[in-house]
Amino acid sequence: MSNELENKIISNKQRVYGKLSEEKGRILGMLAGTFLYSFGINCFVVPMGLYTGGLMGICQLIRTILVSVIGLSFGNIDIAGIIYYMLNIPLFLMARKKLGRLYLIKTIMCVTSVTVLLMLIPIPSAPIIDDTLASCVIAGIICGGGIGLTLMMGASDGGMDIVGVLLIQWKHNFSVGKANLGVNFLLYAICLFMFDIQTVIYSLIYATISAFSVDKVHAQNIDVAVTVITKNPNKEMESEIFNELGRGITKWDSVGAYTGEHSEVMYILVNKYEVTHLKRIIRRYDPQAFIVSDTGVNVAGNYNKHL
Repeated sequence: MSNELENKIISNKQRVYGKLSEEKGRILGMLAGTFLYSFGINCFVVPMGLYTGGLMGICQLIRTILVSVIGLSFGNIDIAGIIYYMLNIPLFLMARKKLGRLYLIKTIMCVTSVTVLLMLIPIPSAPIIDDTLASCVIAGIICGGGIGLTLMMGASDGGMDIVGVLLIQWKHNFSVGKANLGVNFLLYAICLFMFDIQTVIYSLIYATISAFSVDKVHAQNIDVAVTVITKNPNKEMESEIFNELGRGITKWDSVGAYTGEHSEVMYILVNKYEVTHLKRIIRRYDPQAFIVSDTGVNVAGNYNKHL
């Protein structure tokens, strides 16, 4: 390996570590979100024998089949989290070029955290609350709040979130909601066949409240149009926006009416949780750049809505 290649690899690693250091507050927030989600699953959902929906619900169903139908024993460990991690690995590989690098790294951290926490947080031998409906409501609020907090910090818990991004890339009128709807329909149809309608009804109640809590905490895909006027156009800055945020840039040359100086205008569409990261990248290359953000714009056409 040449010295030039080694230096490039070291430089890339230092850049990633530097960005993670800048994001440490958001990383702590997203890890708190994974704890809330895992706590709600182990302390309320699992003791009641419910299924969360999405990819995690599929993993819980696989766990039930392995334990109750096939008769395998895994002690006191709920292997649904391990199965969830294994199913996310191919999703990471498929999505690595379609998601921003930092977003992907933080999502891997979240999935790892969820897997570990689901193994560490003890599952009560009996439901904490005997009332199934109350357990559904509490679990939905806690788990949905945890997922929303993770999304708000610029990451996700993997699973259907990544599947949704891949489907949007494939078919632009698709959405995470449609992907979840399809998977949940299949999941609860199987549950209805294997268990009883009461399990399905309470699982649906949990899933509905959880989705409502996610929306309350994380207003997803509020789009922001960012206009940047810079006198120091930089290919590295553009490359970092492409790689870290996965966003495109439209740019054109401009001339200041008063000064007559030439500058470059960049037009970038992001969601509201990416604005801070975008500004940080721009300020790193041009502290004097003029940045204008227009929140809540209506976007149609070939535009990928990130989570």
